Amino acid sequence: MLKKEMTCIVCPIGCQLEVTVKSNGELEYVVTGNKCKRGIDYAINEITNPTRVLTSTVKIKNALLKRLPVRTNGAIPKVKIFECMKIINNVEVKSPIKCGEVIIKNILETGIDLVASRSM
Repeated sequence: MLKKEMTCIVCPIGCQLEVTVKSNGELEYVVTGNKCKRGIDYAINEITNPTRVLTSTVKIKNALLKRLPVRTNGAIPKVKIFECMKIINNVEVKSPIKCGEVIIKNILETGIDLVASRSM
């Protein structure tokens, strides 16, 4: 039996959750401390497949600033963040760039795009 404590980030309440993973031939997840059903879903997803929206910057040529803020347009698996950063750190774009413009399509075959966070 495995127990893990975490703070739910789905809503502003910030419930203190405790997830217990039981293994009786089949995995069972017991979540306590949540004030809504979304906390249960968050806790189970965080245990089974944690994901994050990645924010960073890329080099930009012919612009007022030297770096362009970018983010993923969805959550990517947490285990792929460092691999994504290796790719992002080697990207250089030319201005003009519009906010929301795709910088890298389908990064690491995740189905998620890296997009510009501002126009430059």
